[in-house]
Amino acid sequence: MLFRRLLAATLCAALVLPAPLAAQSRHLLEYPSVHSPTVGTRGMVVSQNAIASEVGAQILRDGGNAVDAAIAVGFALAVTLPRAGNIGGDGFMTVYDAASGKVHVLDFRSVAPAAATPAMFVDNRGKERDIANYGYLAPAVPGTVAGLDMAHRKWGRLPWEKLVAPAIALARDGVKLTADEAFVFHWGKDRLAKSASGRATFYKAGGALYAKDELLKQPDLAWTLGEIATHRADGFYKGEVARRIAADMAANGGLITTADLAAYRPVERDPLIGSYRGYTIYTTPPASAGGATLLNILNQIEHFDIRAMGANSAASLHIMAEAMKLGYVDRYRVLGDPAFVTAPVKGFISKDYAAERAKLIDPARAKPMREMPFGDPLAHESPSTTHYSVADKDGNVVSTTYTLGSDFGSGVMIAGTGILLNNQMNNYSHEQAWEAQRDGTPPPLNALAPGKRMLSTMMPTIVMKDGKPWLVTGTPGGSTIITSVVQVIVNVIDHGMNVAEATHQPRIYQGSVDALRVEPNFNPDTVAALKAMGHPITSDETMGSAQSIMIEKGLFLGAADPRRPGALAVEP
Repeated sequence: MLFRRLLAATLCAALVLPAPLAAQSRHLLEYPSVHSPTVGTRGMVVSQNAIASEVGAQILRDGGNAVDAAIAVGFALAVTLPRAGNIGGDGFMTVYDAASGKVHVLDFRSVAPAAATPAMFVDNRGKERDIANYGYLAPAVPGTVAGLDMAHRKWGRLPWEKLVAPAIALARDGVKLTADEAFVFHWGKDRLAKSASGRATFYKAGGALYAKDELLKQPDLAWTLGEIATHRADGFYKGEVARRIAADMAANGGLITTADLAAYRPVERDPLIGSYRGYTIYTTPPASAGGATLLNILNQIEHFDIRAMGANSAASLHIMAEAMKLGYVDRYRVLGDPAFVTAPVKGFISKDYAAERAKLIDPARAKPMREMPFGDPLAHESPSTTHYSVADKDGNVVSTTYTLGSDFGSGVMIAGTGILLNNQMNNYSHEQAWEAQRDGTPPPLNALAPGKRMLSTMMPTIVMKDGKPWLVTGTPGGSTIITSVVQVIVNVIDHGMNVAEATHQPRIYQGSVDALRVEPNFNPDTVAALKAMGHPITSDETMGSAQSIMIEKGLFLGAADPRRPGALAVEP
């Protein structure tokens, strides 16, 4: 009973209760928000799929650390969330190692196959061809398995095969489908029809759909995972799995060869480090464009008193939208794979550059894109799916975002392996590269080249408070990833929200076009005020699926984003 009282008192403090209530001047206990996080005292696992979250929590219970749990969750999601979880895609992992007190970033982004050329992916008018989006030419060389292997070699505690074993069992024995998971296979039927293996795996004989509560077994994927469990990354990039990938590619006009697979390497990078109102932010460098753009946007917002404007007010959303415009205008022009280009990243994320750009923001009026010129971050240079977050009792935290690109990636499942491959070849700047070649100008920094990583918006992020991890966050969502994470951070820092409340707030998205996108059922009075300030408004779907952990006063507060069904925060 005493423990429960202490836990309640600590939780109330962590949730930032108003002073009168904290002083117990009332007779009934009420809470400051209708949004409450999952509370843990021994760690936390938050992912987009409940089964995968439980897998990670069990690894922590069995004595694994946060990296072990993150690896197990990654493999489990490849089985339970095939629309995005993967071993045929790529991603980024941001790790805080409590023993050293350092943050590390693992870049396991895909690379272009050696045989890929820019001309393959545009038509004679310079427009990107559909083959960049689906089918056998769309996949780049996957990085996920190599990235998870590198993470384990650096920080893993439990045996590798123990971390892969839950995914093998799920694939072999089957996963009972939820209503949403069954619907997703209906939604993705055209894409998943791109390969005979995909049709045979995700649909019954004759193409009939699986229904809610039916068991989906993936024996070919179980075999592949078994090869990985036995041979680690070599079980994917070499040996029989690699041969099957290359053979299916060759038989269907694809590009990936055994040489491409054997040559793939993940890269450990120094994180980008920024700050926002006294909090330190660690995030991903290029080949992620997301991390640099996140810091650029937050640096601009820092020049305005967002807190005084109020959460979700038209005034605060307007400032954020204008800062987003400026960040998006620059990002693809100034960022690229550091192995191929020299980009002014330090200038782009500098406070001085943001101060210069923030002067373009009119607090009363939305500016059209023609009034938002490119900046020059070089002048400030000194001599960017699914996301999951894990924290353990020893102070280690892991933020991981990985992806197939589109839902179900290229739609190609490699025969005899159960591997769905990504469609990341559409993430190069094909049309801009064609225009540059036509005009005789330098190619964009994100132009395709063999072995080159394409830019990504993925940006698993850790926010530090007093030198310790405080917020672990990230999201899928394509181009909306950056803006969604900006809003989570602003909500907790500027508006004092708990992590669940910050996650559940309605979101906006402003890219490098004039229209401001808002989520469905956005407050109509706010929309009217934004329109009056000059924002053209569009609305269609929800944005992202942020899976976050806040570590506050000795508690692990997990927030699973309800925007995609099935997400769950689990305490070990």
